[in-house]
Amino acid sequence: MRKYNGVYTEDNLRYLAFPLGGIGAGMFCIQGSGTLGNFSLRNEPDVHYEPNVFSALCIKGKDANITKVIEGQVPYYKIFGGHGDGIQGMGNGLHGKNYGLPRFKTSDFTARFPFAHLNFNDADVPLTVRLMAWSPFTPLDADSSSNPVATLEYTFQNPTDEQVEAVYYFSALNLMHVKLSKDDYDNHGAEVLRAEDGFILHQPTFEAMPHAEGSFYAAIHDEDISINTDWFDGGWFDVLTMQWNDITAGSTKDKHHKDNKSPGGSIALPFTLEPGEEKTIKVKLAWYVPKTSLRNGYEEDGSSCCTCCNDKAHDKPTHEPWYSAKYESVEAIMDDYKINHDDLYDKSQCFSNAFYASTLPDVVLDAVSANLSIIKSPTILRQKDGRLWCWEGCCDSKGCCAGSCTHVWNYAQALCHLFPTLERTLRQTEFNECQNEEGHQEFRASLPIRQSGHTFYAASDGQLGGIMKMHREWRISGDNEWLESYWGKITDSLDYCINQWDKKHQGVLTEPHHNTYDIEFWGADGMCSSFYLGALKAATVMGSALGKDIDLYQELYDKGRAYLESELFNGEYFYQKVDWTTLDAKLDIEKENANCRELLEKEGPKYQYGTGCLSDGILGTWMAKVCGLGDILDIKMVESHLISVYRYNFKETLINHANPQRPGYAVGDEAGLLLCSWPQGGKPSLPFVYSDEVWTGIEYQVASHLCFLGHVSEGLTIVKACRDRYDGTKRNAFNEYECGHWYARAMASYALLEALTGVRYDAPTKTLYVSSKNMDGYKTFLCTATGYAVVNVDGDAVTVDVRSGKIDVDMIIKD
Repeated sequence: MRKYNGVYTEDNLRYLAFPLGGIGAGMFCIQGSGTLGNFSLRNEPDVHYEPNVFSALCIKGKDANITKVIEGQVPYYKIFGGHGDGIQGMGNGLHGKNYGLPRFKTSDFTARFPFAHLNFNDADVPLTVRLMAWSPFTPLDADSSSNPVATLEYTFQNPTDEQVEAVYYFSALNLMHVKLSKDDYDNHGAEVLRAEDGFILHQPTFEAMPHAEGSFYAAIHDEDISINTDWFDGGWFDVLTMQWNDITAGSTKDKHHKDNKSPGGSIALPFTLEPGEEKTIKVKLAWYVPKTSLRNGYEEDGSSCCTCCNDKAHDKPTHEPWYSAKYESVEAIMDDYKINHDDLYDKSQCFSNAFYASTLPDVVLDAVSANLSIIKSPTILRQKDGRLWCWEGCCDSKGCCAGSCTHVWNYAQALCHLFPTLERTLRQTEFNECQNEEGHQEFRASLPIRQSGHTFYAASDGQLGGIMKMHREWRISGDNEWLESYWGKITDSLDYCINQWDKKHQGVLTEPHHNTYDIEFWGADGMCSSFYLGALKAATVMGSALGKDIDLYQELYDKGRAYLESELFNGEYFYQKVDWTTLDAKLDIEKENANCRELLEKEGPKYQYGTGCLSDGILGTWMAKVCGLGDILDIKMVESHLISVYRYNFKETLINHANPQRPGYAVGDEAGLLLCSWPQGGKPSLPFVYSDEVWTGIEYQVASHLCFLGHVSEGLTIVKACRDRYDGTKRNAFNEYECGHWYARAMASYALLEALTGVRYDAPTKTLYVSSKNMDGYKTFLCTATGYAVVNVDGDAVTVDVRSGKIDVDMIIKD
């Protein structure tokens, strides 16, 4: 078994794919073997797109040259389970792939986000070969982290006692060339342009695809480079054959096609190393796709207007990425990257060093850092005005579950700390374009961000969670004026929730309320009513600070807390009182088919959890904790609930677990935390959808909540189970998926930092909170709105080693 937060080798390399790119700017991945793949540069995911883009090394020899692609061995799943259309598929031998070219015997991979470090080993190669792949990640500086750029740094060192002469190559077929269909063989104007320091793969726009424009720029800034943008062109396997012939010969052709019609481009750089010498070659990469066909969501009149299903949508504005407002071309991006490259490296390394200076358990650093990859994935878009708009995750070739879904993004705790200004753009959208005068919020925003028709349910957990997140953003920023400017919209939202779901002013949600399981709960339940308590508590705290009347919210909070503790706690855990007979809403049995009518008449509404032990059963109390609100329910009852969740829902093996739903998240002899169980009986015939599944985001919220309460062993057992499923042998360690790849909910793992240490900074009062409850001494990473630091707690001594920016601490409170 691999060491958590350690080196990936052999089978653990198999499925690794580490995202490189900017926030909302697209990505490609460096895979476990060193292959460049998963190219998703066109503002949408293309998870299985692995074009021919590779580095190679030719060692000049007296008798024969030694030539290798600078990658480890090809994992067999690619050969026998690869994706492809027609003649490119696995049954036809994978035409067009470079898997048959010689490559290094072994490799290893270490992640130190945002850096990936690879070593390549082969007895035939007299050099040691390393690769560091990275893209800028500079917390608090969102713009520098949002550019579509990355760097591959290959280092060659000569450990022998003889001089070694070699040539490095970076080669790429035109990966920007678009097709209208899989049977489209037209060139559509695709071209390869020569640049002073490399080449540009370019696809111009054309009539049938007005958003086709796209460029990919590869550059090496060394005076000895040779650039070839006049590759041999032909049929069958001619292109790759002739290119490989040049590489094995150590050729350094410097050529340019007069009409730019080369199939690809390459850069060659010869070098000589004396014994003990080393050379680093930096390949800088940038891309530019300024237009898209993406338009999603509802219009103000309530009509749907998605380009995926409505031709009329193509006549309306579509998404344009943030960087297209800053740069006019890929050349402008590369020019800027050249100037700022070293500074961005230093700042990214500064963050990485600070984060990994932590002495928290390796599995925690593993879980937190792995899911920071989501921030670099196509799950996140950033539109021209700088605002974020996000999917929940990524399907293979398109985004999955649109609109910065509020109840999913409740769980994500990384962006709000690392890039608080970006996180606040999500609140801006929720409380403006997505909220009407009545306070109803659309829980899925339209893209481009705009007013919508408010024709669907509000999401109870999403809308109430947004109020808690307003409190969190205020505590992180310390911006009282910002909070004051939103107060009216916050109260409109909360009043809507009261009038919609708590008509009797009991302090709990009873009327049917939509939630993250894509259904409505009928009757009071611990999960959504704990969100209600958290929102009411947040409103009382924020309102008090602003001098507002908060008497109603305090009254409802007091009633609701008493109700949950006396009526919804069974001595072990909080549950749901299913109700469909005393509510204003009526169950419409007649619209169902005969089978469903019979079931509804017997059991009531479908998709409830009733007496079940729900892993999210008091999710609102966790949200309150991570949003700086403290405890909102009796702490002993909360503790009992979490221990019950661990006792009943955590399974060391799922080999005997029946899951008729989606089994891919955890299956067979894997461990995982089920969403729900019914230890006291009473499981409905059709419980809420997804109830038998395992979701990493819920695992992390339960695990971190357990750690908050001192149950570290139980919490870390859950975290270990999750990371063991994502160890590279069968799933990508940097892609915890749920409803799509790079699923946002998994960023709940970031809460583990505070949960284990109690370290939290409160900007309005300039107070640093720390705890020694779980560990006597430790170092941990802390990011505030003005700077980040390593906090060192050693007995009664607390020091704040600020690594970037500044953090004003007037008071330290330690428990």
